[in-house]
Amino acid sequence: MKKKENQFISLIFNIIVPVFIMTKMSGTEGSFALGPTYSLLIAVSFPLGYGLYHFIRVKKLNFISVLGFVSVLLTGIMGMLTFITPFWFAVKEASVPAIIAIVVFASIYFKHNVVQKLLFNDDIMDMERVHKELEEQHKTELFNQTIIYASYWVAISFVISAILNFVLARVILTAQPGTSEYIEQIGTMNGLSFPVIAVPCTIILVVVMFRVFKKIKEYTGLQLEDIIKK
Repeated sequence: MKKKENQFISLIFNIIVPVFIMTKMSGTEGSFALGPTYSLLIAVSFPLGYGLYHFIRVKKLNFISVLGFVSVLLTGIMGMLTFITPFWFAVKEASVPAIIAIVVFASIYFKHNVVQKLLFNDDIMDMERVHKELEEQHKTELFNQTIIYASYWVAISFVISAILNFVLARVILTAQPGTSEYIEQIGTMNGLSFPVIAVPCTIILVVVMFRVFKKIKEYTGLQLEDIIKK
């Protein structure tokens, strides 16, 4: 049996350490000052290194590492470019969750629901058993409607994330682009994005999953422990 990934360690390497480096070490003065360029290179090395380690170990891409690497890289590069104004940086911050929301909405209409594939799949749950029970109870269509409803809410959570990302960037980024102070503000913004943005969106996701599990129990009679793979 493959050892499960330690999510806390993943969070440290992919989010916490890069944010700390970009916040505290991007200046040009002080014992630990690396400057914008070196702080960016070191910051992106953590999600990149962790992602490579995870891929070698389990032969699968680590979504958090990919997201962390791309986010830190784009953030750092845009922070060093003097012609990128804070407004366009805010647009960049909002674009990632906005694109994800569009993909989720589109997947519903094109019958390739990404939420179902990511959250309710055979790697996590015994979906073969769930579908068998749904067919026997003639509740397959009701379950499909539940998944679509859940997908809409997941998409909405990313829309909320896009709006909050844009507002947070506009409020925090006040320094001149390309300066060490601007890079530090970007690091501060990334640090605040977890409690300000990730927490409310995670709450929405948890509520959505709880509702789906509740509906599975209602439609099939199966308990959560009956369908979650150990």
